[in-house]
Amino acid sequence: MAGMEANAESYVCGVSDAPLVYQTIGETLDEAVRRHPDRPALIVRRQNVRLTYAELAAAVEDFAAGLLALGLKPGERIGIWSPNNAEWVIAQFATARLGLILVNINPAYRAAELEYVLNKVEARALILARHFKTSDYVAMARALDGELPHLEEKIVISDETVEGFRRFSDVAAAATPALRADLRDIAARLSPDDPINIQFTSGTTGFPKGATLTHHNIVNNGRFVAARQRFTEEDRLCIPVPLYHCFGMVMGVLGCVTHGAAMVFPDEAFEPQSVLDAVEAERCTALYGVPTMFIAELDHPSFKGRDLSSLRTGVMAGAPCPVEVMRRVIADMHMREVTICYGMTETSPVSFQSMPDDDLEKRVSTVGRIHPFVEVKIVDAEGKIAPRGAQGELLTRGYSVMRGYWGDPDKTREAVDEAGWMHTGDLAVLDGEGYCRITGRVKDMIIRGGENVYPREIEEFLYKHPAVQDVQVFGVPDAKYGEEICAWIRVRAGAAVVEDEIRAFCKDRIAHYKVPRYIRFVDDYPMTVTGKVQKFVMREAMTKELSAPATRAG
Repeated sequence: MAGMEANAESYVCGVSDAPLVYQTIGETLDEAVRRHPDRPALIVRRQNVRLTYAELAAAVEDFAAGLLALGLKPGERIGIWSPNNAEWVIAQFATARLGLILVNINPAYRAAELEYVLNKVEARALILARHFKTSDYVAMARALDGELPHLEEKIVISDETVEGFRRFSDVAAAATPALRADLRDIAARLSPDDPINIQFTSGTTGFPKGATLTHHNIVNNGRFVAARQRFTEEDRLCIPVPLYHCFGMVMGVLGCVTHGAAMVFPDEAFEPQSVLDAVEAERCTALYGVPTMFIAELDHPSFKGRDLSSLRTGVMAGAPCPVEVMRRVIADMHMREVTICYGMTETSPVSFQSMPDDDLEKRVSTVGRIHPFVEVKIVDAEGKIAPRGAQGELLTRGYSVMRGYWGDPDKTREAVDEAGWMHTGDLAVLDGEGYCRITGRVKDMIIRGGENVYPREIEEFLYKHPAVQDVQVFGVPDAKYGEEICAWIRVRAGAAVVEDEIRAFCKDRIAHYKVPRYIRFVDDYPMTVTGKVQKFVMREAMTKELSAPATRAG
């Protein structure tokens, strides 16, 4: 790895003996089938699904041909709204093979958020689970009939017939030899530079932005993430992180397929017991998760009796890792080669990753070193490159930078400058060896349990409540989630409202992780002399209040 030597400026560029590959997602799967047709590809324990690479490719071709039969064409958008399951993975490859742009929809979204994203991308079709936890996806989709003018097809993942919806299995069953031949013709005309995936990130303007990624972006990023873990076809990766995130569908799925490794999905969503069961029963060699997931696994009552000796590596990402957690993961979970990653959806996602043989201190205090074929520089408030060791905003450039935000050229220009640098909004420091430490955020984004939450989005939602005159949302430290959400609300004259009414207003209308845990009613906010609200003062006051011995959750 070059670019690691000390120099005066905060700039690094990753190189590799392995070049970038220039191929579509479909070609990536084809290559895995050629090399490893009979090796395990997809194991979904909850559904009792076990497919080899040859069997996975056949299922993908059938579903892609079925989508073609519905009249869907390359470049059109198709949403997927579901927890983790075999159909999600099949749809990921099938849509890519047909040149459709897959739109990832957070399983925690409610009807208003679903309506916004589907209309934003003018989605022609939607694949959805029937339900998940307390969410009745079918009912919410039905409630939006008439509000989604572009949506023509709804495909439900269900064994039972659902009126007004096509079953996933029936779409696949419609495949014919002629459709498969047409599909191969279409696949041959696709370019690795075609946009293939839209992932919505919460927007500072109050609306999510659709980061648009290409085959080239995510095939290569998944490949390099797995390569740094030294993956081979012998590896078996346990994936409890959600598929709608880059962590699941890029670092997990594409990381495995580019190396012929097996994907193991323990459950629809994270449950520590199902993860431990999967690692033990399937002899997984690698495990992904955010720090809170690893903590839950380590603290599970059954942990001490488990045989996790098959584990070797994995990725911890999404939030800073406490040193004691890392020690336990290495010692008690046998993950001596566990790596740390840093990135963002807009960069496909990973820009920095630690090495399996980095020492413990480097793995907990930094996010490792630059990824191959990625450039990073740290700039000061004036946009000038900072010296090594100085804090500034982290900018990323290279093959991994997104095509842009879907339908938002202004927001794209704000994020990616004329020289191609993605402005991450994260504050960072590069040391003399090229290790990067993330030190904060330029803007006031909250990271709650690995979920990026932008206060402005919640504020704009709460303004809709008739009693709310003004609201400021910010993050406060939390032992379990890293940060929790706090709202300071000014109430309209003559109105009366209590905390539970605010939470009830949020419930089922915005995702659960965006609902403020702490709510305070105030008369005014701390302000600068120029009239700007000082959220850091509010955060300090709440942190002090919450750390007092008598404090209870609001």
